[in-house]
Amino acid sequence: MKLIAAFLRLVRLPNLLFIAITQLLFQYCIYYPLYKNEIPVGDNLQFILIMLASVFIAAAGYIINDYFDINIDQVNKPDKLVVDKIIHRRWAIAWHLILSFIGIVLTALALPFFQKWYLVLANIFCVILLWVYSTTYKKSLLIGNLIISILTAWTILILFFSKVNPLDAIGGSNIIVDAKFFRLAFLYAAFGFISSLIREAIKDMEDLIGDERYGCRTMPVVWGLHATKIYVAVWLIVLILLLVVIQVYILQYRWWWPVLYSIVFIIAPLINIFRHLFNATSPAQFHSLSNRIKFVMFAGILSMIFFGFYL
Repeated sequence: MKLIAAFLRLVRLPNLLFIAITQLLFQYCIYYPLYKNEIPVGDNLQFILIMLASVFIAAAGYIINDYFDINIDQVNKPDKLVVDKIIHRRWAIAWHLILSFIGIVLTALALPFFQKWYLVLANIFCVILLWVYSTTYKKSLLIGNLIISILTAWTILILFFSKVNPLDAIGGSNIIVDAKFFRLAFLYAAFGFISSLIREAIKDMEDLIGDERYGCRTMPVVWGLHATKIYVAVWLIVLILLLVVIQVYILQYRWWWPVLYSIVFIIAPLINIFRHLFNATSPAQFHSLSNRIKFVMFAGILSMIFFGFYL
């Protein structure tokens, strides 16, 4: 039982559930209401396979990340260490390879290779990117944060592109993609991208001590805490302004409940994070800010439920 609990902690079960919930809501609260009677045969099976592929690839990524972070984690979070403490390093590598392989196979089964070969290659690239991120780019300035943010956005975009042709999406074909589907897919992908950029930078500040000791070149190590806080503050302002503009746009449709929800559970918490950002100095304070951003991300994803009623 202890081994199972350790494995679930290693693969970040709550984060995997977050990925699954994100894709479930996008499928059934945005895609289904928009297309209703136009859903092709076999779409549900395709979706389930893509969702499982995303979860397995993400789980493999978390494992390889912890595998290469043993020394740093011994400093930053010794109480949460799993690899080499509960699960042997060889088993960690084996599980990474097994889960990555399953994820790629599921992607290939979900998508007709001759029609959507680029999405299969994209998920293979994700597996490679997660390995390279863990070995190299995580310790580099900005690149690691960008990679994780792009992969966060990809959680939504892989579903979007599994249902449309990229040429259709940019108007290069006679088949016109529903403009609402395009806008909503990229809206949520952008939200995931920006909020992930913010969270990754805050996590870097939280992990400053261990990262500095082992020669990582993250933003707080290279730029210092104050400059990193300014970077985070800029992205917080961008995200808040974008969300305010979206609420103003939505008001013309008299969607009062989604606007109220967004103000209370997304915009207000972001403003609160901004207020506490420059006073944070300890790892515990940065950890608290990181958890608040995680809450905002989850609240943002849950807002898809409203489209199930209003579309």
